[in-house]
Amino acid sequence: MEYISFEQIPFGSDDFANNPESRCPCMLLLDTSGSMQGTPIQELNKGIQTLKNELVIDSLASKRVEVAMITFGPVALESDFQTVDQFFPRTLNANGATPIGSAITMGIELINKRKQLYKENGVGYYKPWIILITDGAPTDDCTNAARLIQEGENANQFAFFAIGVDKADMGNLSKLSVRAPIKLKGMMFREFFLWLSSSMKMVSSKNPGEQTKLIPPTGWADL
Repeated sequence: MEYISFEQIPFGSDDFANNPESRCPCMLLLDTSGSMQGTPIQELNKGIQTLKNELVIDSLASKRVEVAMITFGPVALESDFQTVDQFFPRTLNANGATPIGSAITMGIELINKRKQLYKENGVGYYKPWIILITDGAPTDDCTNAARLIQEGENANQFAFFAIGVDKADMGNLSKLSVRAPIKLKGMMFREFFLWLSSSMKMVSSKNPGEQTKLIPPTGWADL
């Protein structure tokens, strides 16, 4: 399995000394396969920018929320974890297959490494969120990915959310996710990312480990 990294990814030094705030990691696993061409990838790009814009204007969330982004079709690390002021998402293009299993496996590996880095630097952290957005069915084996999700959720290591777009195989997503997958209404990526930014703001305003009641997915979810 080959992972592709891009030269433009900013792997700057982690600024834990100047910003000792607890971190709230959010891992985005984004489908950029060929079927996302046209309106879907355009709206996805706008949505990601909305996420950054909404978080960066919140003084506490801008110090606490860290975003990482993996795209698949093929699997690529677009940007490693960084606070939103250092998160500069490039415009994504659609091509290739839909290796969901490999993307999930890579995402969980990066989550685990990031948590270890927090511990080594004495930085507190919130339960990470992993967000999978896809419009298709996996083109690789997801058996190991499903096992990792089940084990991670059972151990309270992260929260995994699966969002299905357009003709996404919701049955396959149900086999992956402990939580019921949610179908995006139309191309309402912006509304979804507004929900995500509001959720991240709410979570990061609490103390790590403190229970947070999730905002209901109204407006953007095809319930």
